[in-house]
Amino acid sequence: MLEFFSQLTGLIEPTIKIVGLVFLVILPMVAYSVYAERRFSAILQDRVGPNRVGIPFTKVSLAGLGQPMADGLKFILKEDFTPDHVRKVYYWLAPALTMVPALLTCAVLPFGGYLKLPFVDDPFKLVIADLDVGILFVFAIASLGVYGIVLAGWASNSKYPFLGGVRSSSQMISYEISLGLSVIPILMIYGDLNLSNIVQQQHEQGWALLPITLDGFKPVVSMRDLLLLIPLFISFIIFVTSLFAETNRLPFDLPECETELVAGYHTEYSSMKFALFFLGEYAAMIIGSGFAVTLFLGGWSLPFGWGTNGEDSLFWGLVNVGTFFTKVIAFILFFIWVRWSIPRFRYDQLMRLGWVFFFEIALVNILLTAAILMLFRQG
Repeated sequence: MLEFFSQLTGLIEPTIKIVGLVFLVILPMVAYSVYAERRFSAILQDRVGPNRVGIPFTKVSLAGLGQPMADGLKFILKEDFTPDHVRKVYYWLAPALTMVPALLTCAVLPFGGYLKLPFVDDPFKLVIADLDVGILFVFAIASLGVYGIVLAGWASNSKYPFLGGVRSSSQMISYEISLGLSVIPILMIYGDLNLSNIVQQQHEQGWALLPITLDGFKPVVSMRDLLLLIPLFISFIIFVTSLFAETNRLPFDLPECETELVAGYHTEYSSMKFALFFLGEYAAMIIGSGFAVTLFLGGWSLPFGWGTNGEDSLFWGLVNVGTFFTKVIAFILFFIWVRWSIPRFRYDQLMRLGWVFFFEIALVNILLTAAILMLFRQG
């Protein structure tokens, strides 16, 4: 009985983290990313955008901040229509297969260092599952999202969804390789697959793309770190571009290209099934932004090694959490800006970029990183 209660007590901390991160942070961020996209695109196109929905039955508009709740209510109240010609089991399964992998990958993202709560001896480590193979877990789970899109295209038993599903699968194969290769220089430099350890090293030594620490007010940076900036910057460009392709965002949104495929793989979907595809795309964008921030921009750490990891301070723990999500929000705004600024690639250009350019550049970049590390090898 005592062992049962000890196991039950051990579940409290991960449960708090899951509820706090997924339900109180990620899902609201998904909803308000849609709002931010609509407002930001309106600004770029000199329009107004959604600005009316606020507190019901009042004249308080709150700059339209109630719009995501109104959209969610609209999807819930819409008729859940299932066409007769679809393959029903897979048709119902596809939206869940798109949404769930995007949320699962946030389990290994460290959204802070530690959180030292009053009257609690041990600080909370701010990651749901601190796996020693965190990067491999992210790639393994994130790659499952394409199955939902392919199933949606095939199960819809319709021409345009099928073309969208085929496009998505070939796009995933093309860019998953360059995405994985772009991360290898990070692994070679930090010598760890644990995302928390990688961020801790960046906190102590400087970010991957800003390898500067301060000695008093004097900036400190080594020649090794300056030379490694070249392959790391190349990795960052390949990683971010491949991330756009992996999340089916413009200029790589060929699987749902409106001008060619109506709405692509989700043409035959309505109500909450369509909403799950929509939410899955934005959730993948948020988690992808968090992954990029963790690997290249220091994760939860402030620049130049300022602050602590929060192990002995509630204040610094909260600052680190705020720092992480500030970086993620900035990255999401970059996603939105690119979508409304760059035209869509042709499909042959998309494939050529992935196979002819990024794949080879990523391989050469690994050799360049190895050469620099060998040059400064100690002993």
